Amino acid sequence: MSSIEELGRRFQIVPVGPLGIIALDGSRELVELVNDFILRRRLEFIQKNADSLPFAGFIRDSFIINCSCSRFANGEGKATLEETVRGYDIYIIADVGNYHCKYNLFGIEHPMSPDDHFQDIKRTIAAIAGKARHLTVIMPFLYEGRQHKRQSRESLDCAIALQELANLGVDNIITFDAHDPRVNNAVPLKSFENLHSSYQIIKAFLSNEKDLEINKSKMLVVSPDEGAMERALYYASILGLDLSLFYKRRDYTRIVNGKNPIMKHEFLGDDVNGKDVLIIDDMLSSGDSILDIARELKKRKARRIFIGVTFALFTEGIAEFEACFKEGIFDRLYATNLTYRREELLKASWYVDVNMSEFLAHLIDMLNLDQSISSLFDPSDKIHKLLRTYTPKIEQ
Repeated sequence: MSSIEELGRRFQIVPVGPLGIIALDGSRELVELVNDFILRRRLEFIQKNADSLPFAGFIRDSFIINCSCSRFANGEGKATLEETVRGYDIYIIADVGNYHCKYNLFGIEHPMSPDDHFQDIKRTIAAIAGKARHLTVIMPFLYEGRQHKRQSRESLDCAIALQELANLGVDNIITFDAHDPRVNNAVPLKSFENLHSSYQIIKAFLSNEKDLEINKSKMLVVSPDEGAMERALYYASILGLDLSLFYKRRDYTRIVNGKNPIMKHEFLGDDVNGKDVLIIDDMLSSGDSILDIARELKKRKARRIFIGVTFALFTEGIAEFEACFKEGIFDRLYATNLTYRREELLKASWYVDVNMSEFLAHLIDMLNLDQSISSLFDPSDKIHKLLRTYTPKIEQ
């Protein structure tokens, strides 16, 4: 082998640029988990490939770039970077749903709204000022994702927000389980990735529920409305189960809390008598709708009811869920750590926190090393492997 070929072999990885991760207010805990995993992964690579020539910035004490978003007394703010990012491959991670973050406005403490978080994203991009080589914004909970289509004289907030990011020079926008992934049509010339938490939720589900009989005679998947059909259909197909649907009859003559109130949930599907049920949706807001569906399923003599969502917001607290759990209305709720969860929720005996940090770390590491992430979009093989190794413990 010639010296040129030998040198080429040793250059096995070419990063887009030195990796930098910026954790905005409310996302620090998740980012620290992601940072630790990337560090371990790269240290293992160096140990196994001692003859390779890692590029500058391939390994550091930490990939987190410190950035502060401070506020003036009247509520105006600014973002400040505490170190250079020139030539870096930057990933800004923001939890726009984290209302636990607060700031002072004229001496009054205010929780941060999604608007406040999104403004901090733009401030941070402005502080970077075009110095980064590549810029990615990761919003696990997509800002204004629920206002994705126009009905009558309404604003298209999600489309406007995505176009703002594109105009500010963002190269890639990443989100999870978007309410409607077709919002990417607003930025057709930019990279928009909509990833899913299905593998991690199913893995946690199988790990915690030891006595599931995963077959059509003992279990089924339920979609809580028409909008969740595609997501629920994937779960039903991958688990080899039947799919049933609830659809919402709404009162379109009035609006309550920004939406038309639900008059009744109508059920379309098979007999649920004696079966375990898995309800799948992208998000749980107040949770009233999910509980109504669980009650309807219990009336139809469903055995156990499990709920799987990507985002558990609990806008009105968890008291009603606690009461319904004690009544036996549902058995377990699975949700990810991609957005803020109330402290009392994390302590609830019926709640299982699904950790997405390893997946997010893989995603960022692969993108920084300019590798294809196609394998992350379809976890079917990994789910099938889980199912093959799952052995239910059936009580005699």
